[in-house]
Amino acid sequence: MTSFLKPENALKRAEELINVGQKQDALQTLHDLITSKRYRAWQKTLERIMFKYVELCVDMRKGRFAKDGLIQYRIICQQVNVSSLEEVIKHFMHLSTEKAEQARSQAQALEEALDVDDLEADKRPEDLMLSYVSGEKGKDRSDRELVTPWFKFLWETYRTVLEILRNNSKLEALYAMTAHRAFQFCKQYKRTTEFRRLCEIIRNHLANLNKYRDQRDRPDLSAPESLQLYLDTRFEQLKIATELELWQEAFRSVEDIHGLMCMVKKTPKPSLMTVYYVKLTEIFWISSSHLYHAYAWFKLFLLQKSFNKNLSQKDLQLIASSVVLAALSVPPHDRTHGASHLELEHEKERNLRMANLIGFNLETKPDSREVLSRSSLLAELASKGVMSCVSQEVKDIYYLLEHEFLPSDLALKVLPLLNKISKLGGKFTFASSVPEVHFSQYVPALEKLATLRLLQQVSNVYQSMKIENLAGMIPFFDFSVVEKISVDAVKQKFLSMKVDHMKNVVIFCKTSLEADGLRDHLASFAEQLNKARQMICPPDAQRSKHGGLLPTLPEVVAKEHKRLLARKSIIEKRKEEQERQLLEQEREEESKRLRLQKITEEAERKRLETEVELRKKQRLKMEMEEKDKEEAQAILQEAEKRFKRKGKKPIIEGGVISKKTLVELALIEQHREKQEMEKKLQKLAKTMDYLERAKREEAAPLIEAAYQQRLVEERVLHENEQQQEVELSEQRHAGDLKEKERLSRMMGHKEIYQERVVSHRQAEFNRLRTESEERISRILQSRRQERDKMRKLKYYLIVEEERRQKLREEEEAQKREEAERKKKEQAERQAKLDEMAEKMRKREQEIAEKIEREKREALLGRPTEPAMRPYEPPARPLESRPAVSVASATPAPGKYVPKFRRAGAETTAAAPPEADRWSNSGSRPDGDRWERGTSFGGGSRSSSSWSSSRNPRDRP
Repeated sequence: MTSFLKPENALKRAEELINVGQKQDALQTLHDLITSKRYRAWQKTLERIMFKYVELCVDMRKGRFAKDGLIQYRIICQQVNVSSLEEVIKHFMHLSTEKAEQARSQAQALEEALDVDDLEADKRPEDLMLSYVSGEKGKDRSDRELVTPWFKFLWETYRTVLEILRNNSKLEALYAMTAHRAFQFCKQYKRTTEFRRLCEIIRNHLANLNKYRDQRDRPDLSAPESLQLYLDTRFEQLKIATELELWQEAFRSVEDIHGLMCMVKKTPKPSLMTVYYVKLTEIFWISSSHLYHAYAWFKLFLLQKSFNKNLSQKDLQLIASSVVLAALSVPPHDRTHGASHLELEHEKERNLRMANLIGFNLETKPDSREVLSRSSLLAELASKGVMSCVSQEVKDIYYLLEHEFLPSDLALKVLPLLNKISKLGGKFTFASSVPEVHFSQYVPALEKLATLRLLQQVSNVYQSMKIENLAGMIPFFDFSVVEKISVDAVKQKFLSMKVDHMKNVVIFCKTSLEADGLRDHLASFAEQLNKARQMICPPDAQRSKHGGLLPTLPEVVAKEHKRLLARKSIIEKRKEEQERQLLEQEREEESKRLRLQKITEEAERKRLETEVELRKKQRLKMEMEEKDKEEAQAILQEAEKRFKRKGKKPIIEGGVISKKTLVELALIEQHREKQEMEKKLQKLAKTMDYLERAKREEAAPLIEAAYQQRLVEERVLHENEQQQEVELSEQRHAGDLKEKERLSRMMGHKEIYQERVVSHRQAEFNRLRTESEERISRILQSRRQERDKMRKLKYYLIVEEERRQKLREEEEAQKREEAERKKKEQAERQAKLDEMAEKMRKREQEIAEKIEREKREALLGRPTEPAMRPYEPPARPLESRPAVSVASATPAPGKYVPKFRRAGAETTAAAPPEADRWSNSGSRPDGDRWERGTSFGGGSRSSSSWSSSRNPRDRP
């Protein structure tokens, strides 16, 4: 390893080695200088050395040397002059690209040179033998020998530069530019393998950026400029991936963009989001994910409608039609029917992942099992007003396939619409990066959907059908294809049918009344009947019966609806408040973290600045001392050479070499040499003055003679040129006269032809005018007849309307009379009912008075008629009564008893026992009450009191 006092010396040495053809030694010399720890302070000379160094690395294809040198130069320039490193890297990439292009041009030129007619004449025996042995063509060998090494070196250059510039906040723009150039390299030369590696390299760089957050000069993704550079790089990666048809890598690029947005929680510009959703539509269509493809189109429609103020009606109609057709292309049956629990969970996670990608949601939804489905998508299309923007053909096919019930001619009505749709499409004017849209790609899926709808509707109407009839109803496919489609639908429980090839019939299995298909069929049948009834007998504008019966029902429904809305708004407000509190908490934590990080970085920066300043001062001091020593040594050597050349010796006081002494001696010597030089210059100037004056005196007469001779020659030349011009003019004039005389003979023929053409055209014009007048007269006559027909038709319609109005009025009058008659009958019936009710009330009152009267007579001891009693309780047998009651009924001896009491007692005692109508006298709940009544006053009173208490009318 050779050491140099100055970097310029190393550069000179390298140039000398290059001139003698030793480029490897020159490269090694510069490499030793760059990697040496002696030259760690940046200076302009090092930049020139790096330019020469990268040129040598490119010429010799030394990628490892270039990487080592650039890493060392980055260490030198990082804190002092980053722009110098940027210039060196740009120069390095420019040289590599230029060499690769030159190699490619040479290979093309070699291929063209070998493209001759006679191959045997140009081929040498060794070339023919090589082609037979290796089996390669000339282009393959030239590419392998010339182009491939330089392309490998160019690819290595891009990887080296990306590795050097990664995660450096001061070189973000250069990093993005390098990534874009690497993407263009892969696109231009169809390098799919290198493109995958490049995407992986950029992805690892971003992962390391998030992993090592405390590294120095780390880019801040929250800054708008940094975020825009990273997003532009990812979007360029997405575009190139789709152009190279690397769909898996394109999907991973979409996930990279989504992850970057989740990381910084910012939405990019609408123009970038347009490219994002368009590329998603391409990716999902290629992967046959029709549902996600439709959702991507729907999000693109909402984005353009919300943010693009200059969106034309044509573009809006094109996007809306694409959305509807993509939604219709989604299969109507569920693919996860009958799947296992593991498959359902996997599908749930996939739906959640796709929902985040398509909707660009930054938060997960726990209840998102039904986030993405065909039914929800069609409902959103209807609610967002997409159907009002689509073309008429798309709208017609949507209503045919989703709302109409036409079992026999559904496919025949869909076929012309599909032919029209296949010719539609176009390119968007608001985004040049969006490819042209062709609706023909949706035609196969729509044909399959129409086939499924027809099979579904036919299965609701027929039980069996011949295969020929069913195949004739489906013009899209052969029956073998229809059979495959039906097998898939039956497997997914969308249809229930069997194909019997022995009997050549299709059997639609019977379904129960609770089946969804039959229920929809009956509902649609009821709707069609209701429409037919309304067309035949239009309803009268009369008050609803339910309105009279339930007058408060609308108010109750409205109150309940308002209550539910209020509850929903309260829940939404609570959710928003909770989310806001969480966001505030996260924002405070992030701000605390950023403050701590900022304080730590500030302290680290101050410490590093202090250390750098201290090292800088020490380095400057050492450099100044070394520089003084070197200057003193150089001055001493120069003085010794000068004095030796003049035969003198330098005078040094005391034999001590000092810079001051050497400088003084050098100044004295320079002053003396300057005086001697001035004397020499004065003498030389005087000599030159004399010599110049003598030259001019001798040259003056010679110059005058040459000038006179030049005048004579130019006059003769002018006269000759003028004479030649006159002769040429005469010749041209004579030729023009001959041409005129030759053409004048054709004038008569020209006039005859002109007159014939004019007359023919005049006749043709007159004929066309006559035909036009006749056609106009016929049109006027037909229009006049049409107006007469219209007037007669209007008069007929008016008369018919008056007749119908008169009939309606008569019917209404009859209805009013019928209503009045019914009202009178109802009033009479109500009067009769009131009269009967009054009679019943009076009868009940009489019965009640009679009962009361019987009660009073019973109390007074008078006999009553048993037939008039409303209710008579059964008499209990005497033997079943308690002994106390018997004793109380028998008067005690020696005590006075009234006559009416004695009679009542005798009657009571002599009365025969009556059959008990109760199953058990002891189980009667009112037995005790009856016994207490008997003990107090005799049998008749107790019997009447018990009967009155047991009367059904007196029950509560």
